[in-house]
Amino acid sequence: MLRGHASARLLIVSQAPGTRVHVSGLSFNDRSGDRLREWLGIGRPIFYDERRIAIAPMGFCYPGRDAAGSDLPPRPECAPRWHKPLLERLPNLELTLLVGSYAIDPYLGRRRKGSMTETIKAWREYLPRTVVLPHPSWRNLGWLTRNPWFEAELVPELRRRVRALL
Repeated sequence: MLRGHASARLLIVSQAPGTRVHVSGLSFNDRSGDRLREWLGIGRPIFYDERRIAIAPMGFCYPGRDAAGSDLPPRPECAPRWHKPLLERLPNLELTLLVGSYAIDPYLGRRRKGSMTETIKAWREYLPRTVVLPHPSWRNLGWLTRNPWFEAELVPELRRRVRALL
């Protein structure tokens, strides 16, 4: 779900909301949200404070599941139509977190590297305005295990920047 206030300084862009979001009205109201908040070094009250943090999905409705049971990609017409006018209403943004490939790919465009891993490894290139992150889903636990540099290098810098903003 879209959340945010003109005073927000941090924007989190991720994929389309899941079924739980439609029930609760809160993005990242699950274990992936717990992991994301841990990476950011903040608790739920700050995370859901729209005056500080805006959350914008790439799609605004649940896209359904594929034959394997995974969520389908966000509907392709949503972000191109709505993100620009929404971002114009968030004039105080200083840092944008691109969470997962569905957010990374369209926002970075040609600046994206060959793979999500290569893009996230190059995280310093996108600073100071953007930080690229894998999706904090349980499906990426293997990725986190294979890429220990992420939590050793990127997460501490992310926490420092978030703490300075909020």
